[in-house]
Amino acid sequence: MSDLLEHVKHFLQGTSLSRFQIAYSGGLDSHVLLHLCSRLQDGRQFSAIHINHGLHPDSNGWASHCRQVCGAFKMPLRVIAVHARPGPGQSPEEAARNARYRAFAEHLQADEGLLLAQHQDDQAETVLLQLLRGAGPAGLAGMPASAPLGKGKLLRPLLSFPRRVLREYARAHRLNWLEDPSNQDLSYDRNFLRHHILPQLAKRWPACASTIARSARHCGEAHHILTETAEQMRQVTEAEDGGLEIEGITQFSIPRQRLLLRAWLQKHGFRLPPEPFIHRVLTEVIGAGHDRMPKVIWKEGEIHRFNGKLYVLPPMQPFPKRHYVWKGDSPLVLAGNGILKSEPATGHGIARHWWQQGNLEIRYRQGGESCLLPNRKGHRSLKKLFQEYRIPPWLRERAPLLYIDGQLAAVADFWVCEPFSAKRCEKARILLWESPFKPGRAAMQSRGLVQPNMTG
Repeated sequence: MSDLLEHVKHFLQGTSLSRFQIAYSGGLDSHVLLHLCSRLQDGRQFSAIHINHGLHPDSNGWASHCRQVCGAFKMPLRVIAVHARPGPGQSPEEAARNARYRAFAEHLQADEGLLLAQHQDDQAETVLLQLLRGAGPAGLAGMPASAPLGKGKLLRPLLSFPRRVLREYARAHRLNWLEDPSNQDLSYDRNFLRHHILPQLAKRWPACASTIARSARHCGEAHHILTETAEQMRQVTEAEDGGLEIEGITQFSIPRQRLLLRAWLQKHGFRLPPEPFIHRVLTEVIGAGHDRMPKVIWKEGEIHRFNGKLYVLPPMQPFPKRHYVWKGDSPLVLAGNGILKSEPATGHGIARHWWQQGNLEIRYRQGGESCLLPNRKGHRSLKKLFQEYRIPPWLRERAPLLYIDGQLAAVADFWVCEPFSAKRCEKARILLWESPFKPGRAAMQSRGLVQPNMTG
């Protein structure tokens, strides 16, 4: 028992953190962790957080139990209610896990750690589930002992201990924990492994949980090396606008191309698509002719080929091409098409007197629009300008057009038309179009990058 306490003590000391939240469900594992932390408060600040998924009739009673236990330990507790109903194609387990981690991330402060009570048997179950799903080294690495989460860190101090040790500790200290009846429901894959498969494996290989955990550590090391390799590849093939250079991709072997694509997608905030999708990108998009502009779509996004590069975008749904009257001094939300803003400038952009005195309106292309660019002779149709400046095809219909007093004054934040362009040293306003469909960092920021999906 003292080994368990000493291990958690040293684990917490190694984090360089002094404030921790304990994920407390009321079950045996989290109750043990809560009890351990209540004995380690010297110089540390602990609080508990309970997620009420609202999926069981007794869920409110469980929250009351957690309040009573934390009250006895003089441990502050926060109860968070979440919406955990599964969406289309989503399992109840995945929906509950995602809702739980979103809540954890939202309520975790900077320089604060979230302590989870997952243990060695949980790790073995996770690795087996990932193996049965055909996961690679990242999935087979299982649950990390430490990982970023929100503004803080996710920490699992009990991963090296089997469930048996936690149960012995709970009985020795006469802890009163909750039993969730759903843990006996064999329709859940994890419960089926826990109650049927792992006990059979343990009869033949008694140390199977620890050896599976050791394999997970080996896979974690391999994944770390692959991640470093993929990042080096991405840095030499990714352009400033976030696109991947086709010529750069094809210099690598096919397995390395798959590795690069996965790293690039994750860098832009996308969860990994299924393996057949990666194969389609390699054959239908990268392998297409130079004059082609193919795309492939999966449920979370799209990959397009344009101008010798690959671009990844969120799903492009149809959007209403409305007309907007705009005062120009506050952000304008474009339905299904991002946000339009303006900022002050000098010597470039739209001359301030036009901005202040004219009537501003936002429209979309109808066909036949043209623009006279500063220092250029003759009007050019937007179609030719888009081609000349290699504007991606998916942006051409989405580009918001600013009209002042009925005349085309600017095309998104691409060009300002004469006579609206500011002269040298003249006060002006510039347009900023924040769209999830624009290549580059602005698109990444407007999408809002998600935390890496936490396994388990």
